[in-house]
Amino acid sequence: MKFKRNIPRSSFKWPGIVLLAVSALALLFYFTNADKGTEGGSAGPEKKYRFSVGTPKAGDKAPDIVLPSTADSMFDLSSLKGQTVLLFFQEGIMCQPCWDQVRQIETSFDPFKSLGIDTIVTISTDPLKELKQKVEMERLSTLFLSDESVQVSEAYTTNRYTMMGKNYNGHSFIVVGPDGTIKWRADYGGSPDYTMYVPVSNLLADMADGLQGEGEQAG
Repeated sequence: MKFKRNIPRSSFKWPGIVLLAVSALALLFYFTNADKGTEGGSAGPEKKYRFSVGTPKAGDKAPDIVLPSTADSMFDLSSLKGQTVLLFFQEGIMCQPCWDQVRQIETSFDPFKSLGIDTIVTISTDPLKELKQKVEMERLSTLFLSDESVQVSEAYTTNRYTMMGKNYNGHSFIVVGPDGTIKWRADYGGSPDYTMYVPVSNLLADMADGLQGEGEQAG
């Protein structure tokens, strides 16, 4: 006699499987596009990475940001008035290229200072506990913020530039000036490339053009 084993559907962790599948697809995009540019095919700062420019954009007031941080304190963007802040909205823990991006910026920050950037803050929609564990594992000193409610990401519309769904950010950089006004923005994470890593040389070139008023249009 054969017995059929009834496995309750609840035992299958479909959300986790789907998330892993999407993450694998994201990594595939990353590696297959790593050597491709929209203009030419060579590596280096001359290579072009597409980006959109969402809203709020340059000239708009930056929406408030008050979020828990990996420094065990509440971060308030208004407390940095008088400084120029680089906001990096990224996909989160499952996106290793995003963390590699943070590491490269962290270890190559002097050129950003030359552009007037005083500090960088990274934002994802991951729970704070998981973020803290990942930051510790990666040994990073950059401040990470947890936007688990997605309210800040919605306010900045950075969750519209990702293939992970509206509960995740894409790969967006926003420069907020000393007076709280946005000075430059680039959303690299949208269709069709879904870019999750931009070499620092390219990022700096795009940012320099934008801050000089030459790069407001989408790349």
